Amino acid sequence: MIAWVDGTWHDDAATASVSVLDHGLLYGDGIFEGIRFYASTPFLLGEHLRRLRGSARCLALEIPASDEEISAIIVEGIERFGAPDGYLRLLVTRGRGLLGVSAHTCERPTMIMIFAKLELYPAELYERGVDVITSSLRRASSDSVPPQIKSLNYLTSVLAAAEARARGAHEALLLNGAGEIAECTADNVFLVSRGRVLTPAVAGGGLAGITRAHVISLLREDGIVVEVQAIVVADAWTADEAFLTGTGAEVVPIASVDGRRLHAPGPLTLRAQRLFAASLPRERAAAAI
Repeated sequence: MIAWVDGTWHDDAATASVSVLDHGLLYGDGIFEGIRFYASTPFLLGEHLRRLRGSARCLALEIPASDEEISAIIVEGIERFGAPDGYLRLLVTRGRGLLGVSAHTCERPTMIMIFAKLELYPAELYERGVDVITSSLRRASSDSVPPQIKSLNYLTSVLAAAEARARGAHEALLLNGAGEIAECTADNVFLVSRGRVLTPAVAGGGLAGITRAHVISLLREDGIVVEVQAIVVADAWTADEAFLTGTGAEVVPIASVDGRRLHAPGPLTLRAQRLFAASLPRERAAAAI
């Protein structure tokens, strides 16, 4: 695992550091993107950088580099990392300032990149599926901190993930204030019912997932009906099949929701997995199919 922090490379990411006065550390004042690279190629990089800049604009946070400069650092980082497949965490914080939540004392944002191996789930779960519970927590409403901002504050997800583990599950559904499914702790959710693929609208409280949008496009191009609509827990309990998408998770089947068994992996889940694998940069796609 290697890291880049404000222009300096660290061959061991554990030795990299930021100031104890960085507002990203003190207050979670910052944003991030998780980006996969396959066959030494950053996947959907343009989409990730657009979302990063959207998050930054929402927080009135300046990104201290152009997309071209960021892309060049990423290419160098992948070369330094030394493996063709991996994961990049790109962070921009408000930077070093004085104690106190006001950002006016932060003169310059801090930018960090971490290159690492990532296996969010063991290989067998992509074949038999993950167990999911419904969390007792709720996703923040858009009139607080909009969940579409990919910020450094992931406490709701951290607590919901701990709740899932305590209940013997791998993931947790997060509902919004209306009781509708928003997303999981780090993934978007898709249900399959009567041949249709259903997924919650971003306006319902979930993140505008890059992999989510990519999979929706792949399925529609393949002639599969995908509907973006409000869904509730009972829809998940009675679904024919279901799956999760995310940069880290890729496409993973859901085996159960709150103890109710689903068909995993179902035929449309398998189709989504195969379409996704075929869309990856060439060397990885050939190995995945």
